[in-house]
Amino acid sequence: MITGEENQRITRRWWLIGFVALSLSACGGATGVTSNDDEPLTPANTATNGFGTNRAPQGAVLTGQVVRVVDGDTVRVLVDGATEDISVRLIGIDTPETVAPGKPVECFGPEATAFAEQQLSGQRVLIELDVSQGETDRFDRTLGYVWTEQDGALRLFNLDAVAEGFAIEYTYDDDYTWQQEFQQAQTDAARDGLGLWSAC
Repeated sequence: MITGEENQRITRRWWLIGFVALSLSACGGATGVTSNDDEPLTPANTATNGFGTNRAPQGAVLTGQVVRVVDGDTVRVLVDGATEDISVRLIGIDTPETVAPGKPVECFGPEATAFAEQQLSGQRVLIELDVSQGETDRFDRTLGYVWTEQDGALRLFNLDAVAEGFAIEYTYDDDYTWQQEFQQAQTDAARDGLGLWSAC
């Protein structure tokens, strides 16, 4: 027998799948998001992330607003059209723990969380999904890359966190879309002693 909680999870998962399908069919594979000044933010706007290469989401996207930063690699997002926010675990990165039950706060964890709060709190975002990673993790968090708009261009927050030394590159099982960029960013950050690479 399906419990009420299981029914909510199944309903939420199918709603998410339906929302992505509608978004893709209505927008030719990309969903627009509106920035704080109501300028349209779309994957057509490219991002450099300091690497000099234009970037834009490669997979299906959800749009929404960050309502809470849990820690440096997990946020809660109210997806457009939804009534409840979802937990989003950022693909390809891991930050020092600050809220894990039974674990102490780790070196540079508060700084990583503060960076995420500064960059993401209250922001309109694109959540890029990656079929190679699956839909959710074992904690039922949606897996995704978080894109924001800065100065008229998209920025990939996951990559920024690694490049600035607030996170390490993290491959869970399978290779993922932005893996090479994240690994190069980590190599550069470690070489330059940025963030956790000099603090911990």
